[in-house]
Amino acid sequence: MEEKLWHALLLSDVYKKLDSSAKGLSGKEAEQRVKHYGKNELPAEKSLSGFAILLSQLKSPLAYILFGAALISALLADFSDALIILVAMVINVVLGYYQEYKANRAITHLKKLVDLKAKVLRNGRAVSLSSRELVPGDIIFLSPGDKVPADARLIKVDNLQVIEAALTGESMPSTKIMAPMKRGVGLADRENIVYAGTVVARGTALAVVFSTGIKTEIGQITKLIAETKEEPTPLQRQIGQLGKILTYLVIAASVLIVIIGGLGGRPIIGFGEGAKESILLLAVAVAVSAIPEGLLIAVTVILSIGMQMILKQKALIRRLVAAETLGSTSIICTDKTGTLTEGRMRVERIITFAEELVIEHPGNYQKSETLKDHDLITKISLLCGNATIENPESELEEIKVIGDSTEQALTIAAWQQGITKEKLEKDQPRLLEIPFDSETKFMATFNHLDRLHNVVYVKGAPEKILAMSNYLRHLGKKEPLTAVKRRALVARYEQLTTRGLRLLAFAYKKVDQNKPVTVLEAELNDLVFIGFVALKDPLRQEAKETFQLARQAGIRSIVVTGDHKLTAKAIVAELGLKVKEANILEGKDLDAMSDEEFQSVVKNIDIYARVEPRHKIRIVVAWQKEGEVVAMTGDGVN
Repeated sequence: MEEKLWHALLLSDVYKKLDSSAKGLSGKEAEQRVKHYGKNELPAEKSLSGFAILLSQLKSPLAYILFGAALISALLADFSDALIILVAMVINVVLGYYQEYKANRAITHLKKLVDLKAKVLRNGRAVSLSSRELVPGDIIFLSPGDKVPADARLIKVDNLQVIEAALTGESMPSTKIMAPMKRGVGLADRENIVYAGTVVARGTALAVVFSTGIKTEIGQITKLIAETKEEPTPLQRQIGQLGKILTYLVIAASVLIVIIGGLGGRPIIGFGEGAKESILLLAVAVAVSAIPEGLLIAVTVILSIGMQMILKQKALIRRLVAAETLGSTSIICTDKTGTLTEGRMRVERIITFAEELVIEHPGNYQKSETLKDHDLITKISLLCGNATIENPESELEEIKVIGDSTEQALTIAAWQQGITKEKLEKDQPRLLEIPFDSETKFMATFNHLDRLHNVVYVKGAPEKILAMSNYLRHLGKKEPLTAVKRRALVARYEQLTTRGLRLLAFAYKKVDQNKPVTVLEAELNDLVFIGFVALKDPLRQEAKETFQLARQAGIRSIVVTGDHKLTAKAIVAELGLKVKEANILEGKDLDAMSDEEFQSVVKNIDIYARVEPRHKIRIVVAWQKEGEVVAMTGDGVN
């Protein structure tokens, strides 16, 4: 069964294909499946032994030439030259070995720190075990904060949202459902599937595992990388070329010396005292002197310094030659989420019908007495939300908010204004809640207001909240939401959306206190619309400068993301680059192209959107065929 079809099957067919059920597997069956499918782990990258690292230092044409020169010098009793050459080689090997062995040990240690646990239904009851023991057919439990241990089809969902940025590059959590989907749906849009390595942001779920280990999406990425042929670095190619040229020149010079000396009557080979007069010894001496025995040491020292400088920037390089490759890079393919951007949502602006407040600098919110409606939106965002601050006494950079990414952003924006949920709920305690649902696309709460009234607060998708509203709050007053004003709000909403912003709408409604709390849903009409909050994953402060420095250095930067093209285009515009529609390519369009067709347009593309990991390898290969040195950057496995 192909993985790409799991999202299109009915649950009954999923169980049938996996020979499982909603009750999960028995311990005995799970043991048998572990033997058949193997452990739920990725194949460990073969760790280089100390001896292998040692040998790798000698894999260079120059090293071969130096070793040959030392051997010939020793055979001809010129031990001083042989010793000098060997000492140079030993220094080079020791320096390179020390740097690479230390880096390999650090990486191996980091990998050993990861051991995930999974909650699984075995023998009809929930148990906690190592994620390595999972097999296809297992039923797993998911809750907020969990790292998904395997690829699985959802069988029960309660307001589940999953952060898939590490796999798809999309910054917003993906809302999950249970229903089957169309066959052609792309990886990032499979809402009934959870993938290994992604993180549960909110809600709970049950899912049946269909792929483990190398068969998961992460496993397939690992396989693609493992199958990619390792190319020599520019420095390795240049040193190899230099080695060949030196070899030819040395051989040619030696042969020429022997011929000229022989024609001049000098002995070609001599023994004892006569050896000093032999033309062959002279040819060897010239050959040895032509070999730059200090070059390898110089290169190794320079690369070691580069490696240490990069380490000071909190980056770990496994191999010395990688430091040089970074310096030879001509194309950078960069992910968006978490690389160009901060990787977390922020409130960018608050919009009412009358005014718009742009929050340009986090922590420097300029509150105005005239912005009462904006303050009300902020208060509703807290009262109609479930995020909490763990450490409210800390500085902004250290604030830790528990909740999904959208509510985290709203909570931090309110905190910057000095508004906290605890203070608000003392005056307006929550009486009832309708949780956010992917079908209704809104959340509502019923709160106490005063001795005569309660109040309904609602937040959600703009089109949904506008449809539920018949009134508008304008400059602090309630008035009818006319067709003209409704169209103006829709136009503003659509305009901001095209700039890559995510919008939430807010509304409220006062109700008599004597109305029973249980009729909350009946009150979700004739709402008073108040405004929008626009959120975005903001650009990193250093991103624009870095982008410009790369351009000045002659390095072309290309954005490759799993996010939508409008979002990617907006971020690139902030970086100072205007990209035309013709210079943007989506993953589905890349799939429709042959390798020849793609090769013909690769130089024209500045943004790749809605791409999957397999696309990224294709992009890199295409640029390498153009003779470029390509670096791929990002903070996820994608």
